[in-house]
Amino acid sequence: MIDGPHIAVVDYGIGNLRSAEKALQHLGARARLTDDPVVIASAAGVVLPGVGAFGACMRALRASGLDAATRRAATDGRPFLGVCVGMQMLFDRSDETPGVPGLGIVSGNVRLLPRHVKLPQIGWNTIDVRNGSRLLAGLPSPPWLYFVHSYVGVPDDDEVVAGWSEHGERFAAAIEHGPVWATQFHPEKSGTTGLAVLGNFVEVCAR
Repeated sequence: MIDGPHIAVVDYGIGNLRSAEKALQHLGARARLTDDPVVIASAAGVVLPGVGAFGACMRALRASGLDAATRRAATDGRPFLGVCVGMQMLFDRSDETPGVPGLGIVSGNVRLLPRHVKLPQIGWNTIDVRNGSRLLAGLPSPPWLYFVHSYVGVPDDDEVVAGWSEHGERFAAAIEHGPVWATQFHPEKSGTTGLAVLGNFVEVCAR
């Protein structure tokens, strides 16, 4: 019987969200894919996945009525994890869909990677981990993670960046903004290294 922390995976109808749920369950968490604001509000931690385009994801989150519950979860002090477009949605806005606001949890913009490199970036890449990162603690050196993206979040304050990667330019591969963590890579698709990242999140949810 799974007796780990209760983690809500926000289900707003976009993409394959069950892979994140199953990876967390594999690590012993009581992870649940949910579109119920009450379940999100009562969880020890919350995960916001995302695939596809920023605008489509933000519109779907608002259409589902879960934008307020998600924003509360990211601002009330509980552990919160955004993944891929779920990381980008934490920013104020995105050049991908001008006029569609993000959640505004992390100050900054989302912009396109340089056009002289192959886009989207699909595959494995290394990251440079900031000393003291809790999200990326205990990873091999260098850690290889799996990316699928063309856009990247650019925070106003580099101090929130937990790990950097490069594809045409240096970009924020992971963020730690207090209890709000986020990854541009897909930890659930990144083998044992990705499971270690999710394991660090499960650990803080269990405290």
